[in-house]
Amino acid sequence: MIRIALPNKGALSEEAMSLIKEAGYKASRYAKELAVTDTANDIEFLFLRPRDIAIYVSGGIVDVGITGRDLLADSRSQAVELLPLGFGKSRFCYAVPDDSDITSIDQLNGKRIASSYPNIVLDDMAKRGYQVSVVKLDGAVEISVRLGVADAIADVVESGTTMRQARLHPIGEPVMRSEALVIGHPGATNNPQVLALLKRLNGILTARNYVVVDYNVPSAKLDAACAVTPGVESPTVTALSKKDWFAVKSMVKRSDLNSVMDALEAAGATGIIVSDIRTCRL
Repeated sequence: MIRIALPNKGALSEEAMSLIKEAGYKASRYAKELAVTDTANDIEFLFLRPRDIAIYVSGGIVDVGITGRDLLADSRSQAVELLPLGFGKSRFCYAVPDDSDITSIDQLNGKRIASSYPNIVLDDMAKRGYQVSVVKLDGAVEISVRLGVADAIADVVESGTTMRQARLHPIGEPVMRSEALVIGHPGATNNPQVLALLKRLNGILTARNYVVVDYNVPSAKLDAACAVTPGVESPTVTALSKKDWFAVKSMVKRSDLNSVMDALEAAGATGIIVSDIRTCRL
């Protein structure tokens, strides 16, 4: 049996649970259980604070977990990234008040920086050769400058709305770009169950980025149409009972779908149908 840690609350929790269920695992909690066992897949799911997951994974208490890249970095643990999941995306930035004289990260040297991620700040400033005083806060970081306890903040930025409401703005390039990850302790991928989990999740993530396009096309325009939909390896082409006509099936990136349909129609394709993919293995 392997142990998998999932976020028990916060922005990552709902999407992580949805992904795990879609992958065929039974991890539903009926109340606020801290542990749920999926006997069919021989897995115990543990529901932990997102900030603590990297520590448990690094120590080998759990085999893998889902948390954010920012939380992994701040933990300074030995856990490693196994699979980026594409949700919970954010930037980790330094920010100052709109009326501040500080306009660049260089000017933060010797300043007070408030953050819920003190180790990310300390590690980044050490790389730059700067010394700062970090004011560790568990929340409401945006108000720290107004209250006089810090000169700047370092925090996770998603839409930026909260920061703008606090009359703050980012300075410099983001320290990192974060998203949800599957993390594991070194050597976790030696376990066949962990590999199976990663393959299932990766299949779902790939499927979310693609659709299947089916269409009919006359033989004279087959090559032109297939050039529009080359697929991952090659399209599937089947002769129709109608003379000199073919049915074509191909995977297409979801983001390109509308332009692909326009190009297919222009190339002479008809009966264009688009289908979603639940999961796939490429």
